Amino acid sequence: MTLRQALLSLLFFASLSATVAAGVSPRAQEAADYAVSKYETAMTETLASLVRFETVAREDLPLASNPEFTGFKNALRSKAQALGLEYQDFGHVVVIALGEGSEKVGIVTHGDVQPANPAKWQKSPFVLDAESEPGKLIARGSEDDKGPIATALYAMKAIKDRGVPMKRRVELLVYLAEESDWEPLKDFLKTYPTPTYNITIDANYPVVTAEKGWSEVQVSTKGVLPKGFDKPYLENFSGGYFRSQVPDEASAVLANATSELLAAIRARAATHKTAVFEFTEPDDKLVISARGVATHSSEPEHGVNAVAYLADVLSVHQWPNNAAGATVRYLNDLVGTGIFAEQFGDIAYSDEFMGPMTAAVTMVKETDSGLTSYLNLRRPTGKTAPQLEKEIRTALASWQERTDIALADTAISLGTPYRVDDAPHVQPLLQVFRHFTGMEKAEPVAIGGSTNAKLLPNAVSFGPSMPGAAYTGHSEHEFITVEQFRLNLKMYTAMMIEIANL
Repeated sequence: MTLRQALLSLLFFASLSATVAAGVSPRAQEAADYAVSKYETAMTETLASLVRFETVAREDLPLASNPEFTGFKNALRSKAQALGLEYQDFGHVVVIALGEGSEKVGIVTHGDVQPANPAKWQKSPFVLDAESEPGKLIARGSEDDKGPIATALYAMKAIKDRGVPMKRRVELLVYLAEESDWEPLKDFLKTYPTPTYNITIDANYPVVTAEKGWSEVQVSTKGVLPKGFDKPYLENFSGGYFRSQVPDEASAVLANATSELLAAIRARAATHKTAVFEFTEPDDKLVISARGVATHSSEPEHGVNAVAYLADVLSVHQWPNNAAGATVRYLNDLVGTGIFAEQFGDIAYSDEFMGPMTAAVTMVKETDSGLTSYLNLRRPTGKTAPQLEKEIRTALASWQERTDIALADTAISLGTPYRVDDAPHVQPLLQVFRHFTGMEKAEPVAIGGSTNAKLLPNAVSFGPSMPGAAYTGHSEHEFITVEQFRLNLKMYTAMMIEIANL
């Protein structure tokens, strides 16, 4: 061997050792680089083809009869077949697979999305917008969860192209009712052979090993005023769009408002710099509209809650206890504009790893029970469900006694926090993340969101949202950056290879 050959050999093995030490195998690195160079454009085009389907659950139309879901599944089938991947349709679940083996790696995601208000988007939320804000891919589902689906498809294709040997079969499980009904998935998992390693791609990086429990307190009021009531009162109060979104709009209709009362409300509104208020006077009424910032209700710190802030500006007056007045009183007394339920009796608490319970009023609307407000809680470990429910009911009972307001109905639903600390694929996933991001101190995290990981053994989440970044899914400005989309393709390609070969 010549000196030059020896030096080249030493350099090669040095670079190989550095790659391994950095956290991924050479074959994972090579396939990840290939995936981006070969398929980044195709991945974006596929995302565009998927977001055009308005895969929103409808009460009046079953999924099997909904043409949007049928079209979405047909698009997935065509793309999977074109990429040389296996495709199976189980109704509410589509499975796209690569490889063989009795053991499997499950990549869990969903193809349904939350509603979107077209008036709040620069272009249609169901058309991929890559022009309005250069560097961003804007559409409903771009981050939650059609972007991750497109990424997973091309990660699998790159692995197939490169002929990377894998001990385990990789299965992409696309569930179609994650946003509305988990029962069909539970039924599916009763008979479907469960993968050995399960990874959801519906949350955050580095690796999510704990999720707060999705919980809700519904409070309904039905009070009425005497006919001909001539003092100031709230005729109506409403806001919010769906139950897992911090609302960005709310409105109140005031009757018999005086100039002094209006001045006090305006003065209170002026103290809030993050919410915007508009005052109009149609038909001898006063309408106050609030505009905030919508965000996923699991991350209320990233939003501005229009319902909570509108209730707050109305706190300058003690309104008569009809349905709207009682609801505003309840929101101001027990909910407030904070996000940790500090005003709601003794229910607030925190867990050392999972953090504090968060609270966000997401909707106020008319229901059969009356005017109903929906308080979304994300509860960590650290307090039992019976204890928390008792504290909620105690706070509500005390408030009713103190205010002499009788609630028409209450409903409490407390989800179970999910936590897995010893899944065998946590460390390999962290190694992938650290390698491609350079964040060497990245460790497992907990989130407020609730994914299908709860239904699978030893499931953890791996992206697509970076640490510290606001999750844009469920907002009226959902997007994924081009840079993040590219990075996800690298990490998902490497992740599949590394976990399939554990």
